[in-house]
Amino acid sequence: MKQAISYVLVTPYTVAKSRTGGIIARLLSQVDLELVGAQMIAPDAEFLREYAAMLREQNASGSVTLLADYMERNFAPSGGRRHSALLLLFRGAQPCEKLTRICGHLHAEHREQDSITAETIRDTYADLIINPDHPEQVSYFEPAVMTPPDQAVADKDLRLFARFLPGQANIIPYRNCPDPDQLERTLVIIKPDNWQYASSKPGTIIDMFSRTGLRIVGVKVHRFSLAEALEFYGPVEAALQEKLAPRFGKKARELLEAEFGLRLSEEAEKVLTEYVGKVYAKDQFGQIIGFMSGLKPEACSPEDIHHPGSVKCMILIYEGAKAIQKIRDVLGPTDPLKAPGGTVRRDFGSNVMVNTAHASDSAASVEREMKIVRIHENSLGSLITDYLGQS
Repeated sequence: MKQAISYVLVTPYTVAKSRTGGIIARLLSQVDLELVGAQMIAPDAEFLREYAAMLREQNASGSVTLLADYMERNFAPSGGRRHSALLLLFRGAQPCEKLTRICGHLHAEHREQDSITAETIRDTYADLIINPDHPEQVSYFEPAVMTPPDQAVADKDLRLFARFLPGQANIIPYRNCPDPDQLERTLVIIKPDNWQYASSKPGTIIDMFSRTGLRIVGVKVHRFSLAEALEFYGPVEAALQEKLAPRFGKKARELLEAEFGLRLSEEAEKVLTEYVGKVYAKDQFGQIIGFMSGLKPEACSPEDIHHPGSVKCMILIYEGAKAIQKIRDVLGPTDPLKAPGGTVRRDFGSNVMVNTAHASDSAASVEREMKIVRIHENSLGSLITDYLGQS
């Protein structure tokens, strides 16, 4: 069946309430679509007026009118600043139908509490409160997410996004930090093991990080090239040599002594460390690079070293007071078996390499890592443009 693209736009209020993790968890686990792009955006008044006008063109139903009014009144910039929303791009067969089903419809009519369920995203996260004395009046409305009902509408909306996104920043600063002197940014990678099959894990991990009270100010779906992975994890290679080579040199000595009934010298162990331990450490480093890029260093040709790899991850930038330490506390130690209960790595990690997520360990690491992954660039806009050019 023909592949198409549609989107889910998470509203600023929902982003501010840190409900994005729960929404992403549902979208990833309940639809057979691929998440191909993600970006924080800060729409301006012109974009929102055009979006609202396009909503009204669809039909004159009560729910559409509510959405259009909401975009103009509540989504729009206020106090001289724009508000951050999260744009998620999905690809697959019949994406609009599938995303609408999981996002849910809006019920403009009065509904008793006992009739409300949590089956869809809007059932759980949206609010529509009707004045009981005047059923035609809406007291409060928050839709949580926006998604187009059909492909014709989706393509029209995507053209609007394609015009808006060029030149927009990929990181939108948090302007209301209560402790500006302690303001930090940190980088998180939700690693490739979370994306092997449809799973709520990426969203659940984001939900766990929301305990910190930090804000997501940047996000992108990324595929590490071999060159990026080698540069990103370069400092790890020396550490592996230092830690693993002596350990496996000693292990090799013990195995040889047990197998052949020999008594080997300390000098022999040093030789084994050099020729066995270091080889093992190098192999472990290669496995890390392969895990993060989907490419084996020894099998990748020089002309392909800068091409995106075969596995994807999600990169998030968090901002707030003491962001680096807060995120690492929730993440847990490198070894999931040593991580405290309730941490991300304890709940989802498998071993030292497949440990589900990465977080920067210092301000210097944040700057270095953001540069390597080109965090100020985002492919979401070009994905939309390429899709529209082919459709």
